[in-house]
Amino acid sequence: MTSARFASLDGPHSKKRLRRNRTMRLKLVTATSLLALCLVTTAQGAEINQDGANAVKDTLTKLLPEDLAKSGLITVNPAGARYEIIYDLAKLLAKADPATFAINGLTPFSMFATPLDSGLWNIEGDNNLNVSGHFKGPDQKPTDFSYSIASLVYTGVFDPAISYLRSGTFTGKDIKVTSKSDTEEVHASIAAIDQKLSSTDSAGGNGRIDFAGSGSMSTFVEQVSGLQMPPVEIRADSIDFDAKVNGLPAEQIREIVLFVLDHLEEKELSPENSDKIKGMLKQAFPILASFSETIGVYNLTISSQMGNGGVKAFGYNVAVDGPSDAMRFGFGINAQDISLDSPLMPASYSTFVPTSFELQLAMPNLDFATFGEALMAMDFNDKAPETSGEEMSKKLFPDGRLTVEFPKVSAKSDVYDLDMTGKIEGRVDTEKDYSMEATILARDLDKTIAAVQELAKTDPDLNQVSFGIMMVKGFAKTDADGRSRWDISVSRDGAIAVNGQVVKGPDGPDQDQDQGLEPDQEQEPDQGQEAVPAPPQQP
Repeated sequence: MTSARFASLDGPHSKKRLRRNRTMRLKLVTATSLLALCLVTTAQGAEINQDGANAVKDTLTKLLPEDLAKSGLITVNPAGARYEIIYDLAKLLAKADPATFAINGLTPFSMFATPLDSGLWNIEGDNNLNVSGHFKGPDQKPTDFSYSIASLVYTGVFDPAISYLRSGTFTGKDIKVTSKSDTEEVHASIAAIDQKLSSTDSAGGNGRIDFAGSGSMSTFVEQVSGLQMPPVEIRADSIDFDAKVNGLPAEQIREIVLFVLDHLEEKELSPENSDKIKGMLKQAFPILASFSETIGVYNLTISSQMGNGGVKAFGYNVAVDGPSDAMRFGFGINAQDISLDSPLMPASYSTFVPTSFELQLAMPNLDFATFGEALMAMDFNDKAPETSGEEMSKKLFPDGRLTVEFPKVSAKSDVYDLDMTGKIEGRVDTEKDYSMEATILARDLDKTIAAVQELAKTDPDLNQVSFGIMMVKGFAKTDADGRSRWDISVSRDGAIAVNGQVVKGPDGPDQDQDQGLEPDQEQEPDQGQEAVPAPPQQP
């Protein structure tokens, strides 16, 4: 009964897939991925007895060749109401050449799996790590290393249907890494890491799952030195992160991964398998409904012989959301209380170093629905033609038109305060057909001009910069809050206007074609004729 229950959780088709090409899969299973695969299959439960323990072990070792499966790499024992699973990773290195790779202190560690009435499994463990060794890279240069984790504690609820955790907490303390070669030495440490994972079924009852994860890292320190570089130290008091993904087709992704592993070494797929993977992908589309991630780094400092710098708070964010035929990708970074103290920076220029900075950009209207349909129509066995990338990009961007929005770009220092918003529209197949709308706001522009003029006393070349800023000021309007404003418009025909005033008319007919010139010939402009500036590169 135990074996039957165990097999029913895996399914006859999954067992057939996992039996094939064991030798091929072994090439994919490194020490790290092996642990992940073991965690995946551990959740397939059995009665808590020796027969059940043997069944769990058989499942864990069926990815391995016979000699490694019998080596004692994995041991499973009943432990009250749960199973203890022991990993002895040193067995993986039994055949390694000690002159090329050697590791000391790699002792066995264990985790526990407890079956729940719901069909899910509790996973928990409490281990530590303290290893050292050496290896030779492709250049045959020796490198000594060490890794240590004073405590690694984790608990979670595992779902066999998706081969992933539904929830979990993970805590690591006193983590240290060192690496030393003839040319470089690295020391890194983290006082503690805490992570949490949770999930809920997506709205609509479509079998998809919403995942949320968060975590923090405290007292990060990294020191790097080498023969050709002075010592550099990077420190951060804390690093926080938060991530969410909604509408993930976890079961379909699991099946796709298994299918890819089964057919990875095949030169080409049979028509039957090609249709099968397309069906899997079609069922999985859209891969997600939304995704967001934020990372915050606090009290970041960088110290070296060349100078010191720091940021009180540095942030990064990325987000994807919206309907599958009009998704929006957004990205942003920001930094507050920036400092820089370096002999390479002349004191007279220090006031121009920004004390805060922010950049937010977005790409809207990404048509992943049409892109997915085009992907399903491709022949996976054919070599991609040279135009396939361009053609697929036209599917992703409706009618081949690309839009890049800048919801916020700002920079501030003691002598300037700038904000910009804007949008650039263009095409994926040319750099010439584009347009731009932007608004630039500047506070205390006279203060900026005075600072540049003062600097020009020691650097005369900056007189042109000062003159240019005064010319630009002449086009500005003044907002109610006192800031100078420039509303800039660049049309697809090349016309440029600032605050409604035309500063350049539309481009004329192509001069080369009108004059019958060869493409590599250049025409000198008539004296007094204004040279037309080249359009900026499309992002």
